[in-house]
Amino acid sequence: MPKDSLGHLFPGTVSATRSVPSHIPRPEYVGRKAPAPFTGSDVYSAARIEQIRESSQIAARAIEAVGRAIRPGVTTEELDRIGHDFIVAHDAYPSTLGYRGYPKSLCSSVNEVICHGIPDTTVLASGDIINIDITAFKNGVHGDTNVTFIVGEATDAVSLLVERTKEAMMRGIKAVAPGRQVNVIGRAIESYAKRFNYGVVRDYTGHGVGEAFHSGLIIPHYDSAPRYDTVMEVGMVFTIEPMLTLGAQESDIWADDWTVTTKDKSVTAQFEHTLVVTERGAEILTLP
Repeated sequence: MPKDSLGHLFPGTVSATRSVPSHIPRPEYVGRKAPAPFTGSDVYSAARIEQIRESSQIAARAIEAVGRAIRPGVTTEELDRIGHDFIVAHDAYPSTLGYRGYPKSLCSSVNEVICHGIPDTTVLASGDIINIDITAFKNGVHGDTNVTFIVGEATDAVSLLVERTKEAMMRGIKAVAPGRQVNVIGRAIESYAKRFNYGVVRDYTGHGVGEAFHSGLIIPHYDSAPRYDTVMEVGMVFTIEPMLTLGAQESDIWADDWTVTTKDKSVTAQFEHTLVVTERGAEILTLP
């Protein structure tokens, strides 16, 4: 069983790119080095929100399918296959595939990996935790979500980190209300995480999502006031996805230019929902 604070991961072998049936529309960035600048709005019509909900539900159900396969001995490559097959079976495109050159259909982030872990030949062991991050693209819009799973049985410290990271996300969601600045979300998350002396990752944030995978709207998970003062409006769509650690919040990145780990190699967990601002607060769109 991995220790709570000693990293042990090494890059595995990444398989060939998976194919997507030709009848499934691709996001505009596929085959390009970077997406086109987003010039639209983060506030959507009721009809467009329903389309985002459909993409979001596909992503959430894909994570459920992947989660059923998580066990000691499975590879992250196999989990990618399951997620990929589920998404394309629902006539959607896995948004990460080809995004800025990313080679896989989901992100699989194990133990000290904060985010953007690339599925490969890595074999999961009892005591590991793994975050599965899936975004689905359908009808011209993306829905983005992630969940951290425990493989077998983890230590109490790691299990509590997972449980409390999910609670931190929910507290951030509860802080959403029209007329408030987005920085109140991070204030709610960080004040909760500090109770347990967890690190709160600052370099990676929530974001506007919908017609763009990442619209440019930034949702910090720490108390950034007076910065990041965008005022929430009814119909605004974005993600909340806090990353908490058992150690410090600083990070390193592997030579693949994607895999982000805690600098001190402490274990880290994350949860994410796509939501829409309503008159009463927030409605989660990424529910299966």
